[in-house]
Amino acid sequence: MKKTYLLTFLTFFCAISVFSQLMVLKKGEILENISVKDSTNSNYSIYLPKEFSMDKEWPLLMVIDNEGEDEKALSMFVLAAEKEGYVLAAPKLVDSISLSKNMVVTSRVIQEIVGMLPIKANRIYAAGAASGGQFASLVPVLINNVSGAMSIGASLANREIINIKDSFHFVGIVSKENFSYPFMLTDTKLLDKYKFPNQMLLFDGDGQWPGVSYIEKGMQLFTLDAMGRKWISMDSAYVEQAYIKDLEKVNQLKSIGDLLWAEQYMTEMMSIYGAFKNMDSLRSVQKDLRRNKDFKLMKRAENAAFLKESMLKEDYQYYMEDDLYTHNFNNLGWWNFQMGEIHKFISGSKLFEKQMGHRLLGFVNALAEDNIEIISSEAVVDEDALAFLYMLKTILEPDNFDFYFKIISLSAKNDDFGTSLFYLEELLKKGFKDKEKLYSLENTALFRITPEFNQLVSKYLEDARYDIEVEENRP
Repeated sequence: MKKTYLLTFLTFFCAISVFSQLMVLKKGEILENISVKDSTNSNYSIYLPKEFSMDKEWPLLMVIDNEGEDEKALSMFVLAAEKEGYVLAAPKLVDSISLSKNMVVTSRVIQEIVGMLPIKANRIYAAGAASGGQFASLVPVLINNVSGAMSIGASLANREIINIKDSFHFVGIVSKENFSYPFMLTDTKLLDKYKFPNQMLLFDGDGQWPGVSYIEKGMQLFTLDAMGRKWISMDSAYVEQAYIKDLEKVNQLKSIGDLLWAEQYMTEMMSIYGAFKNMDSLRSVQKDLRRNKDFKLMKRAENAAFLKESMLKEDYQYYMEDDLYTHNFNNLGWWNFQMGEIHKFISGSKLFEKQMGHRLLGFVNALAEDNIEIISSEAVVDEDALAFLYMLKTILEPDNFDFYFKIISLSAKNDDFGTSLFYLEELLKKGFKDKEKLYSLENTALFRITPEFNQLVSKYLEDARYDIEVEENRP
């Protein structure tokens, strides 16, 4: 029998200054560009699950994106929110403004939603990926009554400002190939020392996004923690179902031989289910696994990779700082050699060195991009240091055309047409075909009318815009 479901609208009357405004929120649909009713002139997006009602209290997850794409970020959490029963909201934040201003906007959005919807007071959380994840980790530290943070692919933003007397629940989600993985391991040890509830969920591959199931798991961990703290009523069926699925995950990891991940997963299980049941049997299984010969060999190999990685990262930091300070363009050859070594790790047969290679590549890229951001924001920009970093990025990401454009433009601006020509040809060799973009590149007006520029364009893209003839001197 075919059923027709009518979309239900929720209507709220919110007092705003000296007048009232009718706000209509549709369940099961993202509502964008809602204005915060204060002096910040900021907006946010919101999502209410299809089962939402005003008759009970709901957890709120603040989704953080620093690039102003709040609706897009929110959409990545919708399926998980439906399954786990969370209200979602995303403040519109801009990376170009200060951390404090973005935090004020986030706080104002929380206040508005709590005043408008039946949100459970001690069940407000923040979540985000990459830089958004780092920002999310600051939200429970800097905003009162936020109980936890879910950070995807990013470690804690600042360990120094954590108040050990004001704990929050931290859920980290990361791939072992992400350069943040060792930092997140350090975070979990610190949080364990502070007795903060925390779990780290690992996923395969070098992608930045773990998939919906991991977002669901993160929300589930918040819910289980709330039950353990008696913030919400105990749901025995919910707990048991989650526990059984986690046991299945452990058995699956053991069956494929990923003993380190299986052991780590059991540690996270004990931290969350200890409030509900006796964990002695699982603890016994974990002890047996730690005595396993293959487990010990894997642990030793991973620790060796961590040690090698730590030393290489120190080298990369030292040489990049030195090269920027001295404008040592001659050292680009050394960096090219290092990238070759990293790719040997990635293509090698040793699992932990492969993972290390991916992390090192991500680390050096992040280090270069951080330096680009720092130098570009200075009152007087060191263009030689910036040129070095643009050249380095063409080595680190040879298929990312943006940095070829940047060095061509910067070199042409300083009348260094030789450098511009070199990187123009490298760009064209990579298969770049957009002739219009080449002829509209900033700071290249004089460079574009040179015979050499147009000869290269003709060589790789057939017709050049300008037919330049050089007339020889006649007696």
